[in-house]
Amino acid sequence: MNFLEQLTCKGLVIVPKVFSGQEVSLLREELETAIAEDHIFYNNVFDKGMVHNCMLRGKHMAKILDNPVINKYVNSVLSDTCILYAYQSSSLAPGQGNYGGRIHVDSPRFIPGYMTNLGVILPLDDFTEENGATYYLEGSHLLPNAPDTDEFFKKAKRACCNAGDMIVFNPRCFHAAGKNTTDVPRHALTLNYCRSYMRQRFDYPRLISLELMKQFGEDGKRLLGMNVRMPTSLEEFYLPEESRLYKANQG
Repeated sequence: MNFLEQLTCKGLVIVPKVFSGQEVSLLREELETAIAEDHIFYNNVFDKGMVHNCMLRGKHMAKILDNPVINKYVNSVLSDTCILYAYQSSSLAPGQGNYGGRIHVDSPRFIPGYMTNLGVILPLDDFTEENGATYYLEGSHLLPNAPDTDEFFKKAKRACCNAGDMIVFNPRCFHAAGKNTTDVPRHALTLNYCRSYMRQRFDYPRLISLELMKQFGEDGKRLLGMNVRMPTSLEEFYLPEESRLYKANQG
């Protein structure tokens, strides 16, 4: 089966060797720096250890939004007008699980035959059963309701793969983070993409300064929502087509 057939049938596909070892090392270094910073400023939050808006926390993490391999796969599912819903980290500290350890989906919408979102996990360490590789129930994206807990763990597979691979999954696929039983952290980056008419977790066009926005290519700017901004006045509404905030043909 090809990529789209596997995703449609199984709900999760592992794409090997998207990043080199050097790229993984640079991304991991940036993420660990961001985690240490957040430990100081956001030490008492429900998702402690999760870094939000990773494209603002390091130049290599920012470049992921313009990565042609990732965008090729994402666009093949959601179209080349899709945008970024969220970009965060997922880490498991030694001897621990995390907030994602419950059985859950990443999209509350169940629309048979239609995906509103797409999930991507970028492992920065090998995903093994020992360090908490994600549990997922193959084909469960076709179910309107959550499976029984015992049934889930009896039938669930593990998304074991190498650092630098890419996990692409239907956000309606029921999954859960495992527990890291090793003595070293296990890091990953996670991105959720959505249709262009949907709202993002953060208002990225306002969150990111115009000067900082210049570091992104056309794909990155589009994913950050720069083609689907809302006018705030009639003057903005009546701008000439080339200057419109909400571009034509965005899906």
